[in-house]
Order: sequence, then C-alpha cells, then structure tokens
Amino acid sequence: MSDGTFQKMGQTQERMYGPKGILFCGYAAAEHQPLADALEQIGFGDRPVVFVTDSDAEKPLKEVLAYENHSGMGQPSDLARATIMSGFTQQEAHLLMNAYRQAGLPPQLWATLTPVSEGWTVAALLKELAAEAEAFRNKPPKRDSDPDGGK
Repeated sequence: MSDGTFQKMGQTQERMYGPKGILFCGYAAAEHQPLADALEQIGFGDRPVVFVTDSDAEKPLKEVLAYENHSGMGQPSDLARATIMSGFTQQEAHLLMNAYRQAGLPPQLWATLTPVSEGWTVAALLKELAAEAEAFRNKPPKRDSDPDGGK
C-alpha cells in the first residue's frame, strides 16, 4: 500500500487528479446536512458529495466517487473520520482544510485522490492514512543542531 507516500501539498491552481468530488467518512448522520450547507457557503457547492457508509468500506474509491451527489446522506457510519478530495486544486484543498479547522471541528484524516489510491478500497485508504498520521505524530522533532534535520 505504501506506493502512495505522503507528500506535502503546495498552493497551485493546477487541478489535482480525479473527477471533482468529496468523500466524507465517519460523520454522524446529524452532521451531514450542516456539512453540505457549509460546503455551499465556502464555494464548493459544485462538487458531488458522498457520505461513505460502512457498506462502502470494501469498495474502490473510484467506484464510490461515481455515486450520485449526497449518496449516503443521513446514514450512520462507523468508519474513521476522514475527508477525501478529488479533482481539487491545491489552493482549494487548503481552503477546505482551513475552513474545517476554523470551524473547530474534531481532528480527522485528510487525503486527495491519486492514480494509485483510486483503486484502493475505502477501508485500505483509511488504514494507510491512520498509519501515516501515527508515523507523523511519532516523528522526532527537527533539531537545529542536527545536520540532517532529524532524518
């Protein structure tokens, strides 16, 4: 699975991989409509939004991204809380992540679709994201006196 290693995102206007869309995993049913409304308010109303259900966990991301707008809305999910963006520019991705943080919402996993990950199941991607998040949390801080920057 680690063919898709973490890469820091820049701030370009170039559209990243995939069709426009957003997958939300692990959100309570009561959060779905307010989340969809918030997307409209920040200018992402043109993106199909899918609320991934537990029954979608073993389906490939590419298949789930093809669902109709608002699929899964109102259905509960026990998946890890995550947002998977497809077809965003880097600036748009930063805008969404910043709006999420400014709203004071709980921490979650974030990803953008890639040619490698589109064939992964939702569950496999969430597992990979959780492992990357754990590795990032356990990474020793860089030290100024360390010539290789703590690598």
